[in-house]
Amino acid sequence: MIKRQKHLSLVKSFNDKNIKFFALGGLGEVGKNMYVIECDDEIIIIDCGILFPGSSFGVDYVIPDYTYLVDNQEKIVGLFITHGHEDHIGGIPFLLRKVKIPAIYASGLAVGLIKNKLSEHNNIHAKVIEYNNNSVFKFKNFEVSFFATNHSIPDSYGIAIKTSLGYIVHTGDFKFDFTPLSRETEFYKIAKLGHEGVLLLLSDSTNASVENFTVSEKKIGDSIKSIFSQIKGRIIVATFASNIHRVQQIIEASIMYGRKVIAFGRSMEKNLAVAQKLKYINVPEGTFVSANEFPHLPPEKITILSTGSQGEPLAALSRIANGTHKQIKLMPGDTIVFSSSPIPGNQESINRTINKLYRAGANVIVNSPLTDTHTSGHASQQELKLMLSMLKPKYFVPIHGEYSMLKKHGDLAIETGVNPQNIFLLDNGEVLTFTSKKVFSNYAVKAGNIYIDSSIYDLDGNIIRERKLLAEDGMLSAIFTVDKHHRQITSPTIVSRGFIYMRKSEDLANEIKNKAEELYNDYISRTKRINYNNVTNFITQELSNFIYDKTQRKPIIIPLIMEVS
Repeated sequence: MIKRQKHLSLVKSFNDKNIKFFALGGLGEVGKNMYVIECDDEIIIIDCGILFPGSSFGVDYVIPDYTYLVDNQEKIVGLFITHGHEDHIGGIPFLLRKVKIPAIYASGLAVGLIKNKLSEHNNIHAKVIEYNNNSVFKFKNFEVSFFATNHSIPDSYGIAIKTSLGYIVHTGDFKFDFTPLSRETEFYKIAKLGHEGVLLLLSDSTNASVENFTVSEKKIGDSIKSIFSQIKGRIIVATFASNIHRVQQIIEASIMYGRKVIAFGRSMEKNLAVAQKLKYINVPEGTFVSANEFPHLPPEKITILSTGSQGEPLAALSRIANGTHKQIKLMPGDTIVFSSSPIPGNQESINRTINKLYRAGANVIVNSPLTDTHTSGHASQQELKLMLSMLKPKYFVPIHGEYSMLKKHGDLAIETGVNPQNIFLLDNGEVLTFTSKKVFSNYAVKAGNIYIDSSIYDLDGNIIRERKLLAEDGMLSAIFTVDKHHRQITSPTIVSRGFIYMRKSEDLANEIKNKAEELYNDYISRTKRINYNNVTNFITQELSNFIYDKTQRKPIIIPLIMEVS
């Protein structure tokens, strides 16, 4: 198994006809999926997702750095979407602000979700071409076709890209559900690709550490109906807004037990509207009620669909738990059902929400072997090995997962007969190059994180680092009052915010004040032409080192020089 190369040449573009694969997001993380295949003067992009940050520091979500695509946009022939989850389509509006995309290729529900998303952004337009399982798109260096898969959202697909050296197959997010709620996986197409020859397989690694087959969605539907039969009060179900199959199951259980349904949470309401319009959710008239109607219904006649299953602070469930939701106040007898599993990194925020719900007097049901309120949309070990066995790839790159997941998926590939020397554990930006004679990884393109918040389009990484430092070590300001000859009139004033409590750390505060005064006088005595920017830079560096030696902490240092006449 080939691990990441330590020394890679950073390139802005390629001018050869070799086939290249790299990711701008999705390797070493669960989210931000974006994969690039390039040959000669053509680039194909697969997916364009976002990542929800574990510790936000004022950040709503994270997108890939699109610099390489901006610099090479004349080569792009299309953006192909495997399915409609946010970690695969959420970055599209931000990409279109910077890069001209000839066409976005998507299928079914994903088309509706993308068009709805673009309608919310001013002056952003795109040509969206809908594909199905029989579609084929031909370019100069590539031929793109599709095979249907099962996932936790309708219309999920794997993508097969035919090249001069063989197929590059991207599985998309998938699992093998033998009793699916909708269509079946196209096993015959997968086997046919394996027979024709797969050069490179890119496969979903999210559940590479899970041993057993993923539970069927049909079993979860039966479990949800069983749970509903035992609950007398209001039911609040927190689930992913994009898990349309699950939402349909919850609605069916509600109808079975005489409950009306109301949805809260912007993404839940939006996705429901799109799914109903496209006939992915079918309900009898009168099933849904408005915010004005539901308070007048008895508790045993209400099901509330809510966002916030991952403990997101601004989502509907978190506001319900905090008591700040305008329309829903928890009452005795309420039951909250978490029909989801934690995304890696979110467990702490989910636990905080659960504890608040218990404190408010609610009952909470989470997914467990006894309740079965959720099943994953991702393949476990046996399914991953089945995919590997059918496709028989010559080379393999595990994708869509944290490093431990990628590593485990690589081990599974070895078990199925893939040569360990042909398995590459890549980092975002690392380029895997294929020639007719060899495969190598000597280059990298610029890759990283761009931080998005609701008020500013994107945030510089330095701002995030400063916010992180402020959160961890605080801030300290040294204020100097000087005359027109640059001499100190009084000793510096030290102000601390989030670093030390001045009244209880007088000795340390005095040491810092004396050191600051000494540094200022030292610089002034050695310099003829005084530039206050240079003075503050010098004090910041030296005072930071001094404080670190004393405390092992590095607060943000802000020297201020006030000249008075």
